Amino acid sequence: MTTNSASALSGMVVLDLTQIMAGPYCTMTLADMGADVIKVEKPNGGDDNRRMGPPFIKDWSAGFLALNRNKRSLAVDLRSEDGQAMFKKLVETADAVVENFRPGVMERLGLGYDALAAIRPSLVYCSVSGFGNTGPDAKKGGFDLVAQGVSGLMSITGHPGMPPAKVGVPITDISAGLLAANGILAAYIHALKTGQGQQVDTSLMEAGVAYTVWESSVYFADGEVPGPLGSAHRVSAPYQALRTKDGYLNIGAATQPTWEQLCRAIGAEALIEDERFKLPGDRKAREEELASLLEETFTTDTTSHWLKMLEEAGVVAGPIYDMAQVYKDPQVLARQMLVDLEDPDLGTIHNIGIPVKLSVTPGEVRTRAPMLGEQTSEVLLERGFSQAEIDQLLADGVVLGNQGTGTRR
Repeated sequence: MTTNSASALSGMVVLDLTQIMAGPYCTMTLADMGADVIKVEKPNGGDDNRRMGPPFIKDWSAGFLALNRNKRSLAVDLRSEDGQAMFKKLVETADAVVENFRPGVMERLGLGYDALAAIRPSLVYCSVSGFGNTGPDAKKGGFDLVAQGVSGLMSITGHPGMPPAKVGVPITDISAGLLAANGILAAYIHALKTGQGQQVDTSLMEAGVAYTVWESSVYFADGEVPGPLGSAHRVSAPYQALRTKDGYLNIGAATQPTWEQLCRAIGAEALIEDERFKLPGDRKAREEELASLLEETFTTDTTSHWLKMLEEAGVVAGPIYDMAQVYKDPQVLARQMLVDLEDPDLGTIHNIGIPVKLSVTPGEVRTRAPMLGEQTSEVLLERGFSQAEIDQLLADGVVLGNQGTGTRR
């Protein structure tokens, strides 16, 4: 496969054995920046995410399309000796292997780090799991919900007195994918400099704990166990969602200057000298009382009225969008966070855009997510297999080739 030579990771070859969310998010991040990501899937069904969520067409779900663009699919039975031998041949020209099986699975297949590093000493080998490759819980399975609980995130999410709540998005999955990509790139740079590969190991649990910057710092400082605050901030006020006449808006007045700007903007100058709210610590200590006072003013007019007034006064504030509103927002569109692809089988595919902009080697949404085994023959031909060898592997059921495009719904 040839990628745009202007892509930052052009020439990097990644063998991607991951599925569902965290691992595919990691490898999509690399693929968006130009890496040749070969998605290695089991012939019987492939990535389980192909069948999760609303399907658009045979072989694709909405979630699979969202996480596997810019990749190629090679379907191979890694439980077979021929499949393992074939994979090891692919490793000879690979820069990175990424997997998210439970710890120990790859070793049982003879495809653990030590075995593959013996073939390719410069290989970067990344594992993404629920709890990491070491420690008493290493072999436990882990999903985002479980990780959010174990990492403390659910204890600080939601409103006081309510049942435990998870963060609305699969935040530990996505964060673990980003951490894995960051680790892979750091290890890849080291390998380019020295020829020495290494293991990269991260987990959903660690990704969750890493998010608790404010909460952990409070606990470390005085032993206080933080609880949920709704939309309020851990150490600053007012910094939360406040009611208006027709909904809510977010206010960020965390510092003394921004607090004073807010008061002047809404005609509440008296609050600046009010002894109850004069200093940042005073406002945080009385944040519920303060919020009620501010809402007495904000509920007299609409969200759009207050946003316009606050913007003119230089106060940081913003609306609370639903997803339909997000993708109509002019700034979201201007930053190309909605990217469309046209496909003969699926029609228009909407993609979340690339959130990091590089001025010289920008990322690009090039291709839709592949069908299961769509590029099996292509990848094997590139790696030196003859057509006769590929035909035999197909006949033996070791690999699966392109099964056709299906019918658009």
